Amino acid sequence: MPRPALNIDEIIRQLDVYFDVEFSFIKSEESAQLIAGQDRVTQDFILDLTKRIATTNNELAFQFSLNSIKALEAMDPHMVEAWSMTATDNYDRKGLYPAISVIRDLENYVHNAHINACGAVLNEEISILLPFVQGLSGRKLNITEAVDGLAYTDTETIYLPAISAIMQQAKDNFLLYKATVAFLWAQVQCGTFRVNLKQTFADDTSGQQLEKFCALETIRLEAYIKRELPGLHRDMQTLKQKSGADNNNEVSENWQKMPQKLSQAAASIDDTLQCLTQINATDCPPPCCYQGTVKPDDVIQVMQKRIDKEKALFRVALSELAKEQKETDKEITNNEKPRFNIKDQAENNSVSGTIDLELEGELMPLPAHVKELITSIVVDFGEIPPEYLYAAGPGEYDLKKYVDDELNPDDVWQGTYHEEGAEIYNEWNFKRQHYHKNWCVLRELNIDPVYDDFVENTLNKHKGLLKSLRHTFEILRGEDKLLKRQVYGDDIDIDALVEAYGDVKSGMEMTDRLFIKMHKEERNVAVIFMVDMSGSTKGWINDAERESLILLAEVLQILDDRFAIYGFSGMTRQRCELYKIKAFDEAYNDEIKARIANIEPKDYTRMGVFIRHMTKIFSGIDASTKLLITLSDGKPDDYDTYRGEYGIEDTRQALYEAHRDGIHSYCITIDEKARDYLPHMYGAANYSVIDDVTQLPLKVADIYRRLTT
Repeated sequence: MPRPALNIDEIIRQLDVYFDVEFSFIKSEESAQLIAGQDRVTQDFILDLTKRIATTNNELAFQFSLNSIKALEAMDPHMVEAWSMTATDNYDRKGLYPAISVIRDLENYVHNAHINACGAVLNEEISILLPFVQGLSGRKLNITEAVDGLAYTDTETIYLPAISAIMQQAKDNFLLYKATVAFLWAQVQCGTFRVNLKQTFADDTSGQQLEKFCALETIRLEAYIKRELPGLHRDMQTLKQKSGADNNNEVSENWQKMPQKLSQAAASIDDTLQCLTQINATDCPPPCCYQGTVKPDDVIQVMQKRIDKEKALFRVALSELAKEQKETDKEITNNEKPRFNIKDQAENNSVSGTIDLELEGELMPLPAHVKELITSIVVDFGEIPPEYLYAAGPGEYDLKKYVDDELNPDDVWQGTYHEEGAEIYNEWNFKRQHYHKNWCVLRELNIDPVYDDFVENTLNKHKGLLKSLRHTFEILRGEDKLLKRQVYGDDIDIDALVEAYGDVKSGMEMTDRLFIKMHKEERNVAVIFMVDMSGSTKGWINDAERESLILLAEVLQILDDRFAIYGFSGMTRQRCELYKIKAFDEAYNDEIKARIANIEPKDYTRMGVFIRHMTKIFSGIDASTKLLITLSDGKPDDYDTYRGEYGIEDTRQALYEAHRDGIHSYCITIDEKARDYLPHMYGAANYSVIDDVTQLPLKVADIYRRLTT
């Protein structure tokens, strides 16, 4: 039987608690009268959402309760929940008045229901789009939200609208983002901006010439994408059809001649400019859905600053290369500004080609940062300009004016710490049952190596333990796995033979899988050690953590398992600091040991954001076993509201997200009270409590062995 509806007095009692009426002075009666006329299911739905919103703000929850019935008449419950959570997101970002505006402007929200239901949201898709564009050739581009809602690039950043909702389905709207990113990347890569568009079209008061230019460039850029990304090109043509922009039969005769010239692999920006005189504005098809716009002023400003900077950095880098070569080769002439040559220049004019530099006939080894400079310069000019090939003279450039000011995390309370260059992550609010969007600011920092006697003392102190661990891990590396029920093998599988005999006696066909054989197990393990660097680890706890990492890193060399080490600490959601001790692509060497030696206590323990960042790091690692091991001395805790149940629930949600991505998480702690909260966070079998901190080095290695076998 359905439960009876609540009467108005029962509803008022609940709302009085949610609205905290003794302090907020909100009158619950009006809301209660509206809710009382509904069935029990609807009442429970409204009251539950009201309670969740009230954990954010009482007044916002009150406004929701007043408008909830109208919302349910206009939308289904799922959309009503999304509408209410949009209001709380606005509260997080902008404050109370914009949040209440979402609630009161219900008609506008319903009108835009398609966008909310089927649109792709940039903030949610950027984690996929950014690696995609940075994996493409050429200059590494960033992606950010466009203030004016237009899609364009300034040659360093791709600007996209906050929501893509042109198409009818969410997957097509995401694909539209991807196609736009590829098209704008192609503009940069193929030299669309190698001419000064503002100067070229200075007399174009009507804008028709620029429109013709963009239409012609679309032919050239699409042909390039077809050659480089054929699969995406097919998707782009599908998007054209779905948006109604694929009208090849309706284009003029003049326009039909353009692809023959502009689709050639050798076609350049000069070819596009030559074609301008061969068509009229009426010949051009309308812009396609992923084409975006062009902003010459933005391009000129960004390009000029970059060109000046890169020329200085490149010529100074050549000067350094010349000095190094002179020290090793006495035949190098004593020229104040030596000139470098490009080897096989005719073969290296391609944007995607590799540029090799020679100095007086000697091929020069180029550091990674110089290769990046070359790539960016070639993208801008299509070549290395001759004047760039002269090494800078002494004092010719003041590089200080080209170096961006580094952000100092210690200035957070003075207001200079901001989100530029940081990773932004959501955080789970269990009371709201919803994420705080773009809530935590994480910055990855380096730990300076300290070359003291800590590592040597650790290895001497645990000499016997290290010898034992090495022996254990040597056995683990050479361990064979017994495979049973094989077609051929080293011996008879007695169990399989007995079962097969029984099958024959019962009239069944006898199996041929009657053997056992030994098989060497191939390990494909990647592990991240996440080390608590909160202030509470000061003293012998910090020493035990560092000793554990040294011993474990030493024996992991035997297994050849890939591993990374990161420390974490911070203060509030705006200052979450991750300390890179060893990345996956770094070899374990003296510098890594010296970084481990310099691990020291910092501030607080906001765990969820760091687990989400570890999950992101793991996404770029191909391994059959992905293991996240946390070394900690206590529960999640921070200077603000991130403590108690809130911190535990956010950490639990972050661990669930990691598990969903195939990551096995395990916690090793010395907190004697950990059994009260770790089973809820990690699960009953995914944690260990170490009672004696001096046993931590032994226990960590033993736990690792068990987790990976």
